[in-house]
Amino acid sequence: MEKTQIRDFTRGNITKQLLVFAWPLFLSNLLQVVYNMVDMIIVGNHLGKAGISAVSVGGDVSHFLTFVAMGFSAAGQVLIARLIGSGQREKLGRFVGTMSGFLMLCAALLSLLSFVFREGILRLMNTPQEAFAGALAYSCVCMAGLVFIYGYNIVSAVLRGMGDSKHPFVFISIAAVLNLALDVLFVMGLDMGPGGAALATVISQGVSFVSCVVFLAVRRREFVLDMRPVDFIHWDRAMLLDLVRLGLPMAIKSASIQISKLFVNSWINSYGIAVSAFAGIANKLSSVANLVSNAMNTAGSTMVGQNIAALEYERVKKILVRLAMITLSVAAAFSSVIVFFPDVVFSVFTKDAAVLAIGEKYVPIAVLLFAGAAMRAIMNALINGSGDYRMNFATAILDGIVMRIGLAVLLGLVLDMRHYGFWLGDALAGFTPFFIGLWFYFSGKWKNGAKKS
Repeated sequence: MEKTQIRDFTRGNITKQLLVFAWPLFLSNLLQVVYNMVDMIIVGNHLGKAGISAVSVGGDVSHFLTFVAMGFSAAGQVLIARLIGSGQREKLGRFVGTMSGFLMLCAALLSLLSFVFREGILRLMNTPQEAFAGALAYSCVCMAGLVFIYGYNIVSAVLRGMGDSKHPFVFISIAAVLNLALDVLFVMGLDMGPGGAALATVISQGVSFVSCVVFLAVRRREFVLDMRPVDFIHWDRAMLLDLVRLGLPMAIKSASIQISKLFVNSWINSYGIAVSAFAGIANKLSSVANLVSNAMNTAGSTMVGQNIAALEYERVKKILVRLAMITLSVAAAFSSVIVFFPDVVFSVFTKDAAVLAIGEKYVPIAVLLFAGAAMRAIMNALINGSGDYRMNFATAILDGIVMRIGLAVLLGLVLDMRHYGFWLGDALAGFTPFFIGLWFYFSGKWKNGAKKS
């Protein structure tokens, strides 16, 4: 029998499979957070709060532009898992070609559009004047390198959909080490400011993407990827329809969450440079809150997708229970660190007294962030893994727009809690997918995904 890299999650020890699959995903997410934090730490200590604000605003814009990649690659991962679970491995190559060609076209169009409207976007963000030039430089470099971000998301989705989380970790490790070295060179050595930090990130992502593509090309037989160059240009209409049907709600969910964050951060930036600088730190804590959450969500989505396609419903229920045990335990550990050692955590980014003073009142909000991230990972795995585009769309609208913007306006403006109200509203909105998923679970509608495989 020919060696294969594809993993079957419809049999075996669930806890072990979750941990083995999710551990490299967690490390990958950790490294992504680390090399994003490196930008902020180096820039913050070298350029002060104006530099932190520039990287924070530029990073928000850059992250928003990835909404198509995040949504459609997550959908692609689930569809790949369902093809494997239903025994249709011969279709994998054609699907990967269709998904890759479509997303790379999206990346090129978004890169062009965002560059044309770059200054207007930053003005909508209420970017502080002291940080405007730096934020513009950071954003422009990231816009130019958007194709690398999309490319890495594509190849990672392919590998993770097949149950391989180890190799994406290897490639993101390459990016993290390279990013650190280039940050020191560009920002501290060549004094290139926020633009240098962005260039370091883009170059490292490009190297990671190319390395991953070469790996897949060399090992394509082990992943049952029988592809031709024409598959990237002439897309399979039925497969593209499936991808769009599931990917569009996921992309809308990603976009709506990012739009709400841009809305929140736009108001936050209007409260001055110190608040804008701390917003960047708060965003990094949010990234930490999502470390285990995203890893478990990604692992759980693949496992749930395979098992629903294979009609293993009882096994799906056990997967969700194991997810809850793991994510809630980690959230409790993270919360303990921020509650007992807040000064140590915040002072890593800056020594500015005005910025650190804001952090004192932020601690309870951080605890809510950790709890919300843990709870939504459980039900997001079910919603995403089921392939139910209607539930994804409902979650997108309620979580990303109604709750996040609604609570932010209520707490921040109506109740006049100012920037703390905006942060609190965002944290509370993070629980929305859990309650939606809870209804979805007890309704039994998640089982309908098997009929479409």
